[in-house]
Amino acid sequence: MKTMLLSLAISSSLIAAERPAVTHPRQTSGDALVQPQWQETLTITVGTRDADIIGNDHRAIQAAVDHVSRLGGGTVRILAGTYRLRNAVYLQSGVHLIGEGDKTLLIKEPSTTTPLKLDSDWYDQEITLQDAAGFRVGDGVCLRATDAKTGRQTVLKRTLTARSGNRFKLDKPLRENLWQMNDATCSTLFPLISGELVNDLRIENLVLDGNREHNAELDGNYAGCIFLQDCNRIHIRSVTARNNHGDGISWQICHDVIVENCVIENNKILGLHPGSGSQRPVIRHNILRGNDIGIFFCWGVKYGLAEQNRIDGNRVGISIGHRDTDNLISGNIIRGSHLNGILFRPERGPTFAGHRNRIENNTFIDNAPEGGAVIDIQGGTESITIRDNTFDETRGGKRRDLVKQGPGTKQIIVQGSRVHGG
Repeated sequence: MKTMLLSLAISSSLIAAERPAVTHPRQTSGDALVQPQWQETLTITVGTRDADIIGNDHRAIQAAVDHVSRLGGGTVRILAGTYRLRNAVYLQSGVHLIGEGDKTLLIKEPSTTTPLKLDSDWYDQEITLQDAAGFRVGDGVCLRATDAKTGRQTVLKRTLTARSGNRFKLDKPLRENLWQMNDATCSTLFPLISGELVNDLRIENLVLDGNREHNAELDGNYAGCIFLQDCNRIHIRSVTARNNHGDGISWQICHDVIVENCVIENNKILGLHPGSGSQRPVIRHNILRGNDIGIFFCWGVKYGLAEQNRIDGNRVGISIGHRDTDNLISGNIIRGSHLNGILFRPERGPTFAGHRNRIENNTFIDNAPEGGAVIDIQGGTESITIRDNTFDETRGGKRRDLVKQGPGTKQIIVQGSRVHGG
C-alpha cells in the first residue's frame, strides 16, 4: 500500500511539473486567469467638457464605470475638473478608475442629518424623515440607531431611489429595525469611492476630499475617501485622500491590496486602515500626515509590508494589535508622533495580541511626549524583532523610552539601534 501511494505521489508530481507553459494565449470563454495582452482596451472618458460622458458629479462617473463593466472591463478616465459627489462611485471588477493627478478633484458635498419621523421595521424598504430638506432622490445615505437597552449600534448604507414628500424608497431592504425609541437617524454620508465584492482593478491619479469641516463623522468600518469590502487584488496608486471625517483609505477583509505613492492627510481617524482579516497588504512610498493614526493594522492582518513611507505628525504613527501577525515594517521615516511612533495594542491577552512582527531599518525622529515611548509594546505581545533602527531626538526635555516593554511581553529582540540626541 505504501509503495502504491508513493508511486501515485511521484506520478502526480511529474504530471504537474510537465504541464506546458502558456505561450500563445487565446481569449477563451470563462478564462480570467490567462488572457492575451491586448494592445488597446475599452476606455471611456468623463469630463466637464470634451469627453465621452459630460458631467461633474458621481452620476457621470458611475455611468462610465457601469458601461465599461457591461462590456467586460477597461478604463474610465476622469478628466481634469472638480466633481461634487452626493453618492459614492461604486467600483466594478476589472474597471480601472484613472484621473489626471492634482487636476482631478472629487469632493464630498456637505452632509445633512435628520431623525426618522416614523418607525421602519427590518422588512421595510422605505423610511420617513422628520425633515427632508437637503435630501434628494439618488443620494447616498447612512442610517443609524442605538438600541436603548443593549447599546448595540445599527449602521446601514443605502441609496434613496424614490420619494413622496418626506417618504423615501431605498435601493435595498433594511433587514434591521430603525425605531424612533432608538434615536434612528438618516445622514447623507458615504465613501467617495466604494468597492464591495469586486476584484482586479486600479485606482490612480485622483484627489479625494472628504470635506471634513462640513460633514459628520462616519468611521472606517463603513466609509473613507476609499472604502473596500471583500475585495481582491486592488492597486491604489498616486491618490491623495484628505480631509475626511473618518478614514483616508479603509479596506475590510480584502486581500493583496497595494497602496503606493499616495498622500493621506488630515483625516479625522485613520490614514490607512488595512481592516479585519486582510491578508498580504503592501503599503509603500506613501506620505501619511496629520491623521489620528497613520497606519492602523486592524484585526488579523497578516503577512503585510509597510516600507519606505513618510509618516509625519500623527497622534500614533503605526498601530498593531488583535492577531496582526507576521508583518514587516521597514525603511519608514516616522516623525513627530504625538503619542507613539509604533504602538502594539494590549488587546485581551496573549492569544489576541500581534505576534511575530519585524520592525527593521526605520528612522524615528522626535516621537512621543516627555516620559513617553517611541515604540510601546503592550499586553501579551510576543516575538517582536526590532533591528537596525535609528532613533533621533532633537527636542530635549525629559527622556523618552526608545522601546517600552509591558509586563506581559515576551521574546522582544532589540538589536543594532542607532541613537542620536535625547
